[in-house]
Amino acid sequence: MATKSKRLKSFETGRGYGREDWDAVDFPELSDEELAGMRPAREVLPSDFFKAMEEDRRSRGRPAVAHPKKQITLRLDEDVIAKFRETGKGWQGRLNAALRKAVGI
Repeated sequence: MATKSKRLKSFETGRGYGREDWDAVDFPELSDEELAGMRPAREVLPSDFFKAMEEDRRSRGRPAVAHPKKQITLRLDEDVIAKFRETGKGWQGRLNAALRKAVGI
């Protein structure tokens, strides 16, 4: 179960920082006038900022492939798995290649 994080509103000892650290970064709450004068980021920041941000978000992760591999559950004998694991990193790919060869593709 997720717990809500508690936002500290006052200094508490034993949290890895001292009173001086707390006071150095503490700042007063915004006034009603300051809050009323705030505008959305889209109105303030240049439009190319959001375009670049969106492009960066889309470019994350692995690139799409024409024929992606499918994850399945497969039960194999321990000695077969051990033999492939002995060959080091990439053993799953070599196992896949051996299976392809065995079925003639």
